[in-house]
Amino acid sequence: MIKTWAWASPKPKPILVWGREGIRFRRRLTMETQAQKKTYLHYNHTDPCRFARWNARESYEFMEARPWQEVNEFYSNAVNGHSSLSALFGIQNFLQTHHVHNNAEIPEVSDKTELESVSAEDRTGRWARSTFKIVLSYHGGSFDGWQKQPGLNTVQGLIEISLGKFVDENKVKLLKDKGLPLEGCVVVAGRTDKGVTALQQNCAFSTWRRDIKPRNIGEAINSAVPGKLRVISVSEVSRVFHPNFSAKWRRYLYIFPMNDWEDGEQSSESREDLEHFRCSENEDDQKIGRVECNGETVESQNINDGEELESGKKPRTFCISRVNQLLHQLEGKLLSYKMFARDTKASRSVHWTTTNLAVDHGSLPGINASHKPRGSVHECSNCNCFYFSGPPTECFVYHARATEARLPSSDHGEGRKVMCVELVANRFLRKMVRVLLATSVREAAAGAEEDALLKLMDATCRRATAPPAPADGLCLVDVGYEEFDSQICLIPKD
Repeated sequence: MIKTWAWASPKPKPILVWGREGIRFRRRLTMETQAQKKTYLHYNHTDPCRFARWNARESYEFMEARPWQEVNEFYSNAVNGHSSLSALFGIQNFLQTHHVHNNAEIPEVSDKTELESVSAEDRTGRWARSTFKIVLSYHGGSFDGWQKQPGLNTVQGLIEISLGKFVDENKVKLLKDKGLPLEGCVVVAGRTDKGVTALQQNCAFSTWRRDIKPRNIGEAINSAVPGKLRVISVSEVSRVFHPNFSAKWRRYLYIFPMNDWEDGEQSSESREDLEHFRCSENEDDQKIGRVECNGETVESQNINDGEELESGKKPRTFCISRVNQLLHQLEGKLLSYKMFARDTKASRSVHWTTTNLAVDHGSLPGINASHKPRGSVHECSNCNCFYFSGPPTECFVYHARATEARLPSSDHGEGRKVMCVELVANRFLRKMVRVLLATSVREAAAGAEEDALLKLMDATCRRATAPPAPADGLCLVDVGYEEFDSQICLIPKD
């Protein structure tokens, strides 16, 4: 269910402007007026914590009003090698030790299973191609994300320009004929959004030139933007290696800075407010309607700011241990995180029952061919039915924990208190980590039950979860190409 309200700013006085400038001015004025008059939708929760739970705007303001600059400085120092996660968690050489151990199952160029009986001198065609695995770190605040986009300063764009000198002759001719710039082509383990830092991002570059050495690639990339992008290692691997498809898990870290007045635990006053919200009842008559949200039908509720503020002052602090309890419920489960994703379609699994019927891919019983859902047709082995499967949204979370830490201080004093959240899963959806973090903080502040995140998996609209937390706190720590070891974690299990 959703709540919605609307407001508008005072109508501006008319201004007479002639010609093209007048047209542009009126167009801009119309856009500004439409932007000021918006309809905001909010999910109407029905659990006992509904009056204590922040709405989308309150959650956004709570996340933004924080000293993110200190987190950015820590990540910048970590990329440059001036600081490390060891200083944050007290773990000796975590990344260095894990990086060596993690390379054990990456096939080298001499892997007999793929290059058997083919010597380096006799390789021709596809066997002559050399693939290089590049592990690098970059500061998210210095780039507009990973993916190459026209007119933007992206990590992929910068790396591919640096690798242009290693492109083979055939591709050089092809690029010149098409009038394209001389650039290499890299594939990556996972694209990061603008502002997201990476400490051990993995990408791969392939070329048919045989005179390229790993150190040449490292030197070319390191000379591009010193201090913002740094190559950790370059190694030649088997051509079957793919940084994304070969990966078995990814590890993300989110550093959430606490304000000076926050101690990370709920005060007694906040607990009393929480009980007040839980015990209160909504006595106003509410008009329930049906609206469309992200292609899904949900229940909505029209309210305004005044009605919501009458509930009282909502809790503004949360307990870090409570966030840890909420996240712990996700470990070891294969779940659909479509409610915690943004900018991605939810998967579909629609069944049609059939009995001794031959079903082709053009039409199915009981469904119009023109309305057939997108996806692949699969036959269920347990019953006489067929179903369509859409984009997958299931993720298996290996590790999900939160703990308290302090950022290293340059003056040898006590650094900023932060909450660190570590998430390890086989895959992540778009903005999933940031939405999961913001929702966990919101639910902890509202005093929700330990299975609150699991219950939100069954919500009917993505507005049931909080808006994404700022990208400044998110970091891709590393990518694994062997089975996940629960003993190698930043935040150990209890």
